[in-house]
Amino acid sequence: MNTPTYTALAAPASAALIASLIASLGTGAAPAAEPAVANPHQPLAFLVGHCWRGAFPEGQVTDKHCFSWIYDGRFVRDLHVVDRGGGQQDRGESIYLWDTAARQLQYLYIESAGGFSRGTVSAEGDTLVFPPTHYTENGAERTYRSRWRRVGADAYDVVTEFSVKNAWTPGFTVHMRLVGPSPSG
Repeated sequence: MNTPTYTALAAPASAALIASLIASLGTGAAPAAEPAVANPHQPLAFLVGHCWRGAFPEGQVTDKHCFSWIYDGRFVRDLHVVDRGGGQQDRGESIYLWDTAARQLQYLYIESAGGFSRGTVSAEGDTLVFPPTHYTENGAERTYRSRWRRVGADAYDVVTEFSVKNAWTPGFTVHMRLVGPSPSG
């Protein structure tokens, strides 16, 4: 309880006056704190420490993600490379964080062409759900949403959709397979 402390009163006061003053200030108690989440990054835990690779539907372009804990497990880092062949690569990085005030697992994604997005992620059974958010690059925005469904111990499927004229349209589907340990942990 945060009751104000008084070191001195300017004039003698009666007990009734002091009681009235304290009552008018209220209890000053902070609202009850929500219980801490035991492991807020648990939905991502199966990804961490591993690299995963998948091919886009046309088969020529691959995507590789390597997940690691950073800062003593306070955050999760996802480094990824889209290999377009012929030495053409796009690089990106996501940092996943637990926002205590919002009680949400959130991420910030940045990529080598200067684009970025921010959003939330939650678990629904064996699926990571990324609700609609915006990807911004060079002043243009694109709205997308994604679902990553775990398939056994060594794979997950990514389904991403884009909002086009206020309707969700298929974007891409990639089957990601475990390819080894993450170099960063």
